[in-house]
Amino acid sequence: MKILAVDTTTRFLCLGIYAHSRICEYVLELGRKQSALLVPTIKRVLEAADLAAGDIDYFACGLGPGSFTGMRVGLAAIKGFSWALHKPVLSISTLDILARNAQDNDAAYIMPAIDAKRGLIYCAIFKNKGGQIKRITPYLLLTEREFLRRARPGSAILGDAAGLYKEKFLKNIKGVTILEKDYWYPKARNIIGLALERLKGKKITDAFRLKPIYLYPKECQVRRHKAR
Repeated sequence: MKILAVDTTTRFLCLGIYAHSRICEYVLELGRKQSALLVPTIKRVLEAADLAAGDIDYFACGLGPGSFTGMRVGLAAIKGFSWALHKPVLSISTLDILARNAQDNDAAYIMPAIDAKRGLIYCAIFKNKGGQIKRITPYLLLTEREFLRRARPGSAILGDAAGLYKEKFLKNIKGVTILEKDYWYPKARNIIGLALERLKGKKITDAFRLKPIYLYPKECQVRRHKAR
């Protein structure tokens, strides 16, 4: 079984291949160049692994929340591969992917926190019991004040919002741990691990049903203007 995994919701292209029970990871800081470089990079990585796109059995994709443009770029690419090759997709929230970065942490709760701009934070709360992580809230879009009110004592917080609000988190959340920058961005091994779990649970979708997680619904709608 072979899986190609992609997340483009941050300034990093997170790309992984699962084949022959092994995981190969690639992380490239592409910033705004993702739209131009994503597909060529996928092709180059497949060639380096001595694979063709047609050899992939499943595509896995990070759904966000995150960069609006980044989400669209990643989903468009995965939809294209899925539709053209008639292969299924395993879709995963970026917040779930980030939470897995802290799986070995001793904190009782894990809070991935992504900067949503405009003074807002994308987040969710995960309960951590012996390395087993379970999400206990919906995916949220919160103000700084709402985040502080909802945060659980003894939480581990990770994500680029941790850098922006570090001092306020440390001052206002009892027993909080702010994880280092290496933990702030998606890792391909986590996408693949979650994809394998979804595959086991038969949580599979396709190109036509694949949708990003937008927590800014009004701002993300495409509006049609009547011709005058």
